Amino acid sequence: MDGIALLTITVLAVFVGFEVVSKVSSTLHTPLMSGANAIHGIILVGAIIVAGQASDPWVLAVALLAVVLATANLVGGFVVTDRMLEMFRGRKREVPTAKSTNAKTPEARAPEAKEGMR
Repeated sequence: MDGIALLTITVLAVFVGFEVVSKVSSTLHTPLMSGANAIHGIILVGAIIVAGQASDPWVLAVALLAVVLATANLVGGFVVTDRMLEMFRGRKREVPTAKSTNAKTPEARAPEAKEGMR
């Protein structure tokens, strides 16, 4: 294939990918990110294999760049997935203690309670 055909395929893939991802609801986004992270792990392994077998310096440079970018993509995917799962977790309630709230003794609180009732 020539360069124009490859560029055309890349541009079409970007548009199709954008349309598909923008239509995904937020409840399905986290499971899809988990699947994408697994695929990115396989891509990282493939980039490492190519880098290990490269004999030409240009191929080695491109393969190492692929390893760096695949690593950044994989780590970023896990960070985003973790942040999204954090949104779905319930907030932990703090149990108020005398030290954390500077609570007064019941006898000292009684005048304040009476003033609030007036």
